[in-house]
Amino acid sequence: MFETLSKGFRAARDALSGQTELTEENIESALRDVRLSLLEADVEFKVTKDFLARVKEKALGETVKLRARASGKKIKVSPGEHFVKICQDELTTLMGPVDNSLAYAKKGPSGIMMVGLQGSGKTTTTGKLARYLEKKRKRPLLVAADVYRPAAIEQLKVLGRTLSIPVYSEDSGDPPGICERAMRHAQEKGRDVVLFDTAGRLAIDEPLMQELEEIKLRTHPANIFLVCDAMIGQDAVTTAKSFHQRLDLSGVILTKLDGDARGGAAISIKAATGAPIKFLGLGESLDKLEEFRPEGLASRILGMGDIVGLMKDFEEVVDAEKAEADALRMLRGKFDMHDFLEQVKTIQKMGSLADLFDKLPFFPNGLPDGIKLDDKELVRIQAMINSMTKQERSRPELFVLVEESEEGKGGKKVKEEFDLPRCRRVAAGSGRKESEVKELINKFATMKGMMLQLGAHSGLLGKIPGLKQLSQMKQLAGMDMEKLMEVAGMKPPEPEKKKFRPPVSSDARAKAKRKRKQSRQARKRRK
Repeated sequence: MFETLSKGFRAARDALSGQTELTEENIESALRDVRLSLLEADVEFKVTKDFLARVKEKALGETVKLRARASGKKIKVSPGEHFVKICQDELTTLMGPVDNSLAYAKKGPSGIMMVGLQGSGKTTTTGKLARYLEKKRKRPLLVAADVYRPAAIEQLKVLGRTLSIPVYSEDSGDPPGICERAMRHAQEKGRDVVLFDTAGRLAIDEPLMQELEEIKLRTHPANIFLVCDAMIGQDAVTTAKSFHQRLDLSGVILTKLDGDARGGAAISIKAATGAPIKFLGLGESLDKLEEFRPEGLASRILGMGDIVGLMKDFEEVVDAEKAEADALRMLRGKFDMHDFLEQVKTIQKMGSLADLFDKLPFFPNGLPDGIKLDDKELVRIQAMINSMTKQERSRPELFVLVEESEEGKGGKKVKEEFDLPRCRRVAAGSGRKESEVKELINKFATMKGMMLQLGAHSGLLGKIPGLKQLSQMKQLAGMDMEKLMEVAGMKPPEPEKKKFRPPVSSDARAKAKRKRKQSRQARKRRK
């Protein structure tokens, strides 16, 4: 997600590795890499300049202590780590402080105006915010105030049906009047929050602004949120400034941060406008609206993951008590295909694999080369497991046939091979290849072994839910992560090397041909 931003900070950290102290010369060299990545990521020039000046001032103004204390223990701190910590603090300050609050009217329903340019994801974000408010025990009403874009009203109605939230719409082409009458309708129906999905334009123009100002004047909304596409770079800042000057924005919602967004808008908007970033829109799913946490985003930009954000995602889709019991059973080796399928479904609920791994702290230099994060891989795994019988899911060892030969000089010989009829049936039922089923069984066996190893190392104390699992994360950090990715199905295994076959001479070929001919003649005589 933030690869363009992250690579500059990684280069700066690498440039300071091996240094014993921070000097003006090596700080300037490190800041050069950061400057390039910030500008490439479309961070506004003035914001970039001010940020670098503050980092340089702090870095030069402090003496690096090679030994520091953390949680009562002495730890070693390198100049590179010290520089990264300064950058993290400044990024957090630049994008913060945290302000996810929503204003509510003292009397009657509270209005929320959703404004922005066309194509920024305004209608979808309106649905996401309605879902978020429902979780906060509010009773939202959606208002279709975009009467210009074809199918905008129908799109909002579809979202309303999906969320089971009522939608107010009219055939008239008077958006301010529609919004005013929607407020009265909400009060009559006992709806306490009204979300106006207003019209957008391809660019900011005077008729659009006059219409939005008229809606604000008639409905007195408690919140006005700008929905801004993070992929438009520095134009996002220009757009936010224009809307803020005319409407006095309550906050900004950044969308499409899970796409090819370079992340510059996230850093620039707060500094350039003063309007706080309230939420981040990630993915198309209607529950993928995150409360903005500047410290979490700063940590992800610097390649250090976001454990707190990951735990919040986890807690939303998992029952803590059940997950703790499952984790303990799995760490003891009681792990079958039913559990494997449950884990796959949990990961699917948490969002895309790219976003999930972006929050993990194991890859400060990015994911290893060759690893492919393909969400469809989880769907394929689910299809194969669903094609197994109940008995096969409980006892995956049924897919492997074990034969013991007679005891000889080297003792009993054990031969293991796949139960081909079972593999073929599962492959046919899931629409996959037989080799994919075999690969799944191998991955499952390796994953089960890793679970046992992890359970033995952690003493079964690190139970997955909540922040108690940090001990497990330390264990995982020490593992071969490339191997783990391969097991998880995100890296194709190395192709098997073909066995060397010596060339066959022409005499040997002729001899074999004569032998085959003699065999055919012998069979004919017997008949």
